[in-house]
Amino acid sequence: MSTLAGKTAIVTGASRGIGRAIAVHLAAEGANILLTGRDVALLDSAVEEITKAGGSAANFAADLRESGAAVDIAKEALARFGGIDILVNNAGATKRGNFEELTDADWQDGFALKFFGAVRLTRNAWPHLRTRGGSVLFISGSGGRTPGAQFTIGGSVNASLLSFTKALADQGVTDGVQVNCVNPGPVRTARLETRLSAIATAGNMTREAALDAFIRQEKVTRVAEPEEIAALVGFIVGPYGRSLHGALIDIDGGSTKTI
Repeated sequence: MSTLAGKTAIVTGASRGIGRAIAVHLAAEGANILLTGRDVALLDSAVEEITKAGGSAANFAADLRESGAAVDIAKEALARFGGIDILVNNAGATKRGNFEELTDADWQDGFALKFFGAVRLTRNAWPHLRTRGGSVLFISGSGGRTPGAQFTIGGSVNASLLSFTKALADQGVTDGVQVNCVNPGPVRTARLETRLSAIATAGNMTREAALDAFIRQEKVTRVAEPEEIAALVGFIVGPYGRSLHGALIDIDGGSTKTI
């Protein structure tokens, strides 16, 4: 039986990687999916994948760094599917690099999309989620708990999302909206492949050797597949995950060492 039949989910950053995997998984569980992102061609491809498998999906290209995008996305979900039951805030990649070389613009861009974009979209979706007893899920990252020197922007943005999750979950108790956050560690996405290519080139090694070196360097058990993150998301927002509330859930191969 489809666990999310009749539900409508918005998934941001859904054109590729973790977001696309989440959209495909939730659609397979019966949800109507509104996929958002900036790459129209990739969004079209994701919708085609879902509909060919018998799912229900539409896309809406938008840049969540723009203040009006959140309003437009919420309106589109309502127009297409008549309501909002699930919001997965996944969009946002932040720049890595040496602290002294990161500019104000780099910092502002990191917060504009992943943090403020998520805040605005959640605010616009909240009344509809409250009406339907819905769920909000943030995809943050292990760097929010265990930051590193090359990840000062990402660690700061992710930590802000962790705090926001806890604060919003308190409101969710009153309003009947489930609020949680998932913290992936290394995941096999295009960004990780770029890092692995750099390691392979620098060390004059094969891609397989670069992956082994990366796993040792990060002190993790393995690199996750996007579908693993998607399966966890499906459980959290499904009928068996409703007791999870205000949870900051690490799925990171053991990279988070803090309690």
